[in-house]
Amino acid sequence: MASLNVSLCFFFATCAICEMARRASKALLPAGTYASFVREAVGTAQLAACCLEMRVLVELGPWAGGFGPDLLLTLVFLLFLVHGVTFDGASANPTVALQEFLMVEASLPNTLLKLSAQVLGAQAACALTQRCWAWELSELHLLQSLMAVHCSSTLRTSVLQGMLVEGACTFFFHLSLLHLQHSLLVYRVPALALLVTVMAYTAGPYTSAFFNPALAASVTFHCAGNTLLEYAHVYCLGPVAGMILAVLLHQGHLPRLFQRNLFYRQKSKYRTPRGKLSPGSVDTKIHKGE
Repeated sequence: MASLNVSLCFFFATCAICEMARRASKALLPAGTYASFVREAVGTAQLAACCLEMRVLVELGPWAGGFGPDLLLTLVFLLFLVHGVTFDGASANPTVALQEFLMVEASLPNTLLKLSAQVLGAQAACALTQRCWAWELSELHLLQSLMAVHCSSTLRTSVLQGMLVEGACTFFFHLSLLHLQHSLLVYRVPALALLVTVMAYTAGPYTSAFFNPALAASVTFHCAGNTLLEYAHVYCLGPVAGMILAVLLHQGHLPRLFQRNLFYRQKSKYRTPRGKLSPGSVDTKIHKGE
């Protein structure tokens, strides 16, 4: 239980520090710089640090701390509730940034800036979290610091099946995100948190259910077991394909690339007559009217 308390303190401290960084940056920096870079970097750092600590609980907790799956899934749900409330509009996910670009909601320079901020935030979180583990504040951190050099791959299936799993998770996540984008925060955040928890339960044993290339790159790309190209196929190509399919299904087209709707026929606002009256019938109606 002491190890769990340390992890809970880690989650609380990470979210609190990131929230202070957001508020300070929002007050001191220009709005464009904050929205395009700092907000994304801080949000991704918060997500990556919590994900790394959560991975310790998932991999070492059951046999070193006696943690059951019900406790771990509850923590996942609560963490994503906190992320949804505190992110201040940040996506912390490269596929969401690419979706905004394809939906003509963001320009190319803005998208590239967000992607660089997300990669930087994830890598910074990885370095800082490993430094925290080196303090060995709990038994789990001690074990993790010893095993960090020889980490194992999170891909526990074939590359093709891993691509399908990550692509399917990303597809459902983005489809839900598109359907809920105009909903109130009080409904959208719990719904997405529940969806992430369900996918973590179903797809976690296969790929750890990242559906976030920046997050996967900071957690597993450096681990032995698969090549960098295989990791890129599963955790980058699969999610991007899933995101594109979700946008196509929701919109019927990719607004950035073409305007023609491929799946849905747009109804005209002008109704055309079903049939054309012949001159004889028109004359008959006129005579009857007289």
